[in-house]
Amino acid sequence: MDFQLKTLSAAQAAAEKADVLIVLVAAGSTTAKDALSALIADARKAGDLPDKSGKLLALYRPAGIAAPRVVLVSSGDGKAASVRSAVAAAVGAAKGSNPKRIVIAATQPLDGAALGSAVIATADASYVYGTTKSKAELRTIKQVVFGLPDAGGLRRAFDEAAATVAGIEVAKEWANRPANYCTPTMLAGAAEELAKLPNVKCEVLGPKEVAKLGMGAFSAVAQGSAEPLRFIVLRYHGAPRHQAPVVLVGKGITFDTGGVSLKPAAEMDEMKFDMCGAASVLGVFRALGDIQPAINVIGLVPACENMNDGRAVKPGDVVTSMSGQTIEVLNTDAEGRLILCDALSYAKRFEPSTVVDIATLTGACVVALGGVRSGLFSSDDALATALTTAGEQSQDRCWRMPLDDDYAEGLKSNFADVANIAGRAGGAITAAKFLQRFTSDFPWAHLDIAGTAWKSGAAKGASGRPVGLLLNYLLTESRKGDAGSASVKAPKTARKTTPKARAK
Repeated sequence: MDFQLKTLSAAQAAAEKADVLIVLVAAGSTTAKDALSALIADARKAGDLPDKSGKLLALYRPAGIAAPRVVLVSSGDGKAASVRSAVAAAVGAAKGSNPKRIVIAATQPLDGAALGSAVIATADASYVYGTTKSKAELRTIKQVVFGLPDAGGLRRAFDEAAATVAGIEVAKEWANRPANYCTPTMLAGAAEELAKLPNVKCEVLGPKEVAKLGMGAFSAVAQGSAEPLRFIVLRYHGAPRHQAPVVLVGKGITFDTGGVSLKPAAEMDEMKFDMCGAASVLGVFRALGDIQPAINVIGLVPACENMNDGRAVKPGDVVTSMSGQTIEVLNTDAEGRLILCDALSYAKRFEPSTVVDIATLTGACVVALGGVRSGLFSSDDALATALTTAGEQSQDRCWRMPLDDDYAEGLKSNFADVANIAGRAGGAITAAKFLQRFTSDFPWAHLDIAGTAWKSGAAKGASGRPVGLLLNYLLTESRKGDAGSASVKAPKTARKTTPKARAK
């Protein structure tokens, strides 16, 4: 989609040529006398447009308005969350007419957070996956114009939101692909495509290089699959080289059978989503390439399948991680932590300011938090606070969980330095405690996105989370101590947000 930002009064919005005009109506009355304002006043007087966010009224060819279809939607208090729900409802209602050009106008000024929410909600409500469909009914919307009473000063927020959409849709694209269209090699190819963006570089390591590094835990998970593993290293340099980078580590299990500890057949198809952490890292780099913030970021993606053949790792096997710690594999379905621990050890070489790993790690986190908030675990209070704030600001929320040392008791092993699972109780926490063993050299946080990375049922598909949270965090970090200075690069203008990544 092509996003545009304009300053439009109600009268100017009514004159805009579009297939659909969506009007965000904030709570309160208006004294304007133009046709659109009069239409809103009449709808409210008749009780057809309550103030509750998301309530809407669809009209066809109302007098005095250029667009044949008009959707009036209440945006409540006009804050980001209310605007997001309003736009989602309105675009959902409007897309049935297969529009190509939509104008979304607000009757009251919006702040940057609310405008960003509107942009992201528009993309989310109109997203269609079609890569593996022979006759896909793709998104018809080609252009969306956001018209505000005063758009001045909102350009950066708008451009960052448009770039975030590009990142989210890259994450959705690769997460939604079935495993035979998203092998570790294909995922590496998508990362290499991102290296065409300014200041982005990519390196891909194969089985021999990974073995040479001593990544025995990662290699053990991959050894039961015919698909070779890939270790992806993405680099974005937007700040001086001496500035310590933020490292993002994304779990990239492109399909998870559970290995010898085989999963039940029901809903096993959804284990193609076990690489959503990796997809979110790709999405972040897609957006960084557009925004060009003054920060250095490293992305690490250990990518492999967890399959079950005669070479597969077995319960009771002991493997040696890159850190030198030995691990007793009590359950081969607890494989994500095995590939992540080696990637976390690899992160040390970058002397990072912080490290954040993102993983669809545990069903226990789904039980604890459902699909609303991602689980946040951190050994560093300042980092935890920053990520929590980023989640609130981006409406990609997380919730901090404990890391008491007592939770690690169940990971003790008689045959290795540590076991890869503990008991059932507190499973999300004990998984985080396992990862924490490999993070003593840097501030670290773990995001368990098992409940938030995708939806099941009729709406089955990837959510693109937590791209929004991560970008908000990185952009905030890039502005610390240097807000408004010339060293912070201005984001590029809004652009089409069709995902660019292609499998090789």
